[in-house]
Amino acid sequence: MSTLVRRIAALSAALFLGATALSACGANDSKSGSDGATIALLLPETKTTRYEAHDRPLFEAKVKDLCSDCKVLYFNADQDEKKQAQQLTSALDQGADVVVLDPVNGKTAAGMVDEAKGQDVPVVAYDRFIENADYYMSFDNETVGKMQAQSLVDAMGDKGNILMLNGAPSDPNAAQFKKGAHSVLDGSGVKILAEYDNPDWSPDNAQQWTTDQLNKYDAGKVQGVYAANDGQAGGVVAALTGAGVAADKLPPIVGQDAEIAALQRIVAGEQTMTIYKPIKIEAETAAEVAVALAKGDDAPAKTTTGIDQSDFEGVASYIFTPIAVTADKIKDTVIADGFYEVSDICTADYAKACAEAGLS
Repeated sequence: MSTLVRRIAALSAALFLGATALSACGANDSKSGSDGATIALLLPETKTTRYEAHDRPLFEAKVKDLCSDCKVLYFNADQDEKKQAQQLTSALDQGADVVVLDPVNGKTAAGMVDEAKGQDVPVVAYDRFIENADYYMSFDNETVGKMQAQSLVDAMGDKGNILMLNGAPSDPNAAQFKKGAHSVLDGSGVKILAEYDNPDWSPDNAQQWTTDQLNKYDAGKVQGVYAANDGQAGGVVAALTGAGVAADKLPPIVGQDAEIAALQRIVAGEQTMTIYKPIKIEAETAAEVAVALAKGDDAPAKTTTGIDQSDFEGVASYIFTPIAVTADKIKDTVIADGFYEVSDICTADYAKACAEAGLS
């Protein structure tokens, strides 16, 4: 090979390596700046109103605020594990850089996390725990159950019979709510007549099961009802009133999620309390973590919410504090936070009750 040829070959190789290096540098710069980054949000179901009404829009808005160039891929599994697994694969195929996953089934979702990690995509377990996720955020779920149960026991004067409606066995949060509730109920003076694990949190299932129990036990023997969430509490109210119990004679009933219908029942005296979980804190923290990961940065140890990161079963976690809401607390909680407007709750049918509760 002549000297000239060798020089040309060497120059060509140098130019190629230089171009490759610049290309790689450009790719890293783009990733660090999150240009074109894709974040997948996978939620579990639509029967609970919070997901479509609050979690999704709050998450998407915060991502847009933090990263105008980021894209959010949204999926809802409609309580179908197989569908959610397919949605995860689709998200990865579409180039998701981060996955925020609220699993239909927290246990089987471990396989979904493995699939994502196999492509070097980090996973944030949202609201429901997944043991091998990179991050987890939720509320103190055992405390939720304890707060619900204690409110029920107090309202019943620590005596009487109750029906107990829990959440879906596939939902790890439901087990925590149940554990917390039993820790109070089992040491109280109330007696559990019957207990039900609702397979999909369905209000219709709750209504049917309660109706079945009322066919076994006279309605007068039910002095209280523990419903793990507000949707089921609504089903319980429908069953009791359908069995002839007057709305103003309903026993104490507790719920969770601070749904509008539940808050209306509370001001009307048809439901004793609900648990308000400030979803804005959870959704926006999830967005902060997801955007940081998409940029290639470390997730914040402390967010703008002031919530400290903790360790939950070996997974770096953000655990938030639930709030009990009775009629006299609505204004200082869900209204003060902007979660709802007074007009959302105080429709014409509830105007008088709202006035009496100081909400008009």
